[in-house]
Amino acid sequence: MYLHETKIRIRYGETDQMGYVYYGNYAQFFEIGRVEMLRSLGVSYASMEKQGIMLPVVDFSVKYIKPAYYDDLITIRTMIEEIPSVKIKFNYEIYNESNHLLTSAKTTLVFVKKENMRPTNSPQELVTALTSKLLKNNS
Repeated sequence: MYLHETKIRIRYGETDQMGYVYYGNYAQFFEIGRVEMLRSLGVSYASMEKQGIMLPVVDFSVKYIKPAYYDDLITIRTMIEEIPSVKIKFNYEIYNESNHLLTSAKTTLVFVKKENMRPTNSPQELVTALTSKLLKNNS
């Protein structure tokens, strides 16, 4: 498994009238975690798009456990458990500063060619970088 952590502070505009982070904002937090994880591997969405590869979400599930509040510093833990092929699966956990689990989620994304929106294999640079990280973690 490869694990990456990203920290962000909750902004006032991300909360609802109860003072909780609005549930719809969590999808953006997971995207931040995903983008930063890929960046840590030396791969960016921008570089994939330049190669003509898009990465739409095809499945998303989330479990809300405890709320996050305005000005909380949260940690988004993003995990990949297997080498991607046509699909890439991410698991997420969000923790508050007290290290309490607030939310967990899973997404599945599919690599598609921009020209025809048909599935394609994961970019080799991503497979290579992730394989290297996974091998380091297992040794």
